[in-house]
Amino acid sequence: MKTLLIPTDFKLRSLNAVSRLVDKYYPEKINIVMVHLLGVTDAMGELEMLSRRSVEYRLISDEFYASCSRLKKQFPDQIENINITFFYGYTMAAFRNFLEANEVDAIVALDNYDHEALTEKSIDPVKLIYRSGIEIVATSTLAIKPKTVTKPALELEEEIA
Repeated sequence: MKTLLIPTDFKLRSLNAVSRLVDKYYPEKINIVMVHLLGVTDAMGELEMLSRRSVEYRLISDEFYASCSRLKKQFPDQIENINITFFYGYTMAAFRNFLEANEVDAIVALDNYDHEALTEKSIDPVKLIYRSGIEIVATSTLAIKPKTVTKPALELEEEIA
């Protein structure tokens, strides 16, 4: 089983990558960690507030939570779990500790996606993910369009005649 970290701003579009990852790793099961990175200083007052953090979770829409649940139900044999969390820190050492604590095997780089700041403390994930030393897996956030079945031209000509 692989654990994949997806840096996100919790917009629904970022979830388009999940079905692509399910296909990529099939038949292996995957754990997904959806994370937004927030910088915190080492000031005592700010560190004491970490234990009482819940304000950030209010920034995640109910629709995002529901879509994560739908994905887990849609792919029960491939998705073990989808965790939604925040990383608090600035340093590479703190980020590597976070990756180790979450047993992350690879970090997903989202193509065609610009991360938006959720708060003034949001940090660009690119600054940490490419220096982490963890495998990077690129995938698109463009929606997968359903395949349309069209009749061959010969059959269409027969129907018209």
